[in-house]
Amino acid sequence: MTTNLSRRSLLALGAGLGVGLSASTMLGGSALAKAPKLGTQTPYWHRFILGDAEVTVVSDGTLPLGPPKGTFVGVPDEEVRKMLSDNFLNPDNVVLEQNSPIVNNGDRLILFDTGMGTSKAFGPTTGRQQKSMAEAGIKPGDIDAVVLSHAHIDHIGGIVGADDKPLFPNAQYYITQSDFEFWTDEGKLGSPLKDFVVHARKNLMPVRDRIVFIKDGQEFLPGVQAIAAPGHTVGHTIFMVTSSGKSFAFLGDLTHHAVLLLEKPRMEFSYDTDPKQAAGTRVKLLDTIAANKTPVMSYHFAWPGYGHIAKTGDGFHYYPEPMKMEL
Repeated sequence: MTTNLSRRSLLALGAGLGVGLSASTMLGGSALAKAPKLGTQTPYWHRFILGDAEVTVVSDGTLPLGPPKGTFVGVPDEEVRKMLSDNFLNPDNVVLEQNSPIVNNGDRLILFDTGMGTSKAFGPTTGRQQKSMAEAGIKPGDIDAVVLSHAHIDHIGGIVGADDKPLFPNAQYYITQSDFEFWTDEGKLGSPLKDFVVHARKNLMPVRDRIVFIKDGQEFLPGVQAIAAPGHTVGHTIFMVTSSGKSFAFLGDLTHHAVLLLEKPRMEFSYDTDPKQAAGTRVKLLDTIAANKTPVMSYHFAWPGYGHIAKTGDGFHYYPEPMKMEL
């Protein structure tokens, strides 16, 4: 005889018998297993294919900015908070990611930006890029090129380790001359920019002889083209990465937030060197990216930061690409 008991029929049986049977009693008296909580998370890397290239995204960890007031300006604070809560985001703490693509084009292994490194200026969750790379099976000594969108603390911080020695001993480094000179200028050590300058000098000066200056429009590495995006910093640059007809734009800090600075792209960001120029650059380049339907990789969007941007009214909307687990 075949027996097919549903949960409803079991409950009805218990009620019909007039007794309080527990699930463990009905299933033979064995107690449910109490498995321990594991307290671990998946490794912080993701891999996908771009044409003939293999792209591995590694994280330097989350970067919390705290309350949006004073950081995202030009829009009333309550409106900013509503934008966050309407998108199920914490209105009291804006949290950014730090997503670095590593592109293996068969000829070179190219890393874009290096995270906070040893600095804990934004808390303890940053500084894990080297760990993420190890989880992904990538050795620092195998990196041939380190491409820097700009010289802010959270993009150049992982060039040297705790011993101040370069972590990528075989790499050349690529950055604009204007950004290098601005953020390593000792004359700014007495200004509010002091911490950024100290950190930039700590990381960039030990590799000064390996730095190659790049220019707008230049394809300075095979399949990597520089596109000037000034405003966030004087020499801030985004990059078009291409392999066998497939491309994505690495946005650096063109936009820090997938809601705030896309829905209202002219909102200003307090970490911009020239906020009004940054907003104009943001709108201009996002217009082009959206019109061309170019995929994007954003350094600060939710992990792993890969997706598409579409024009919506006076702003834009970000559509994350589903994570494909097959290569």
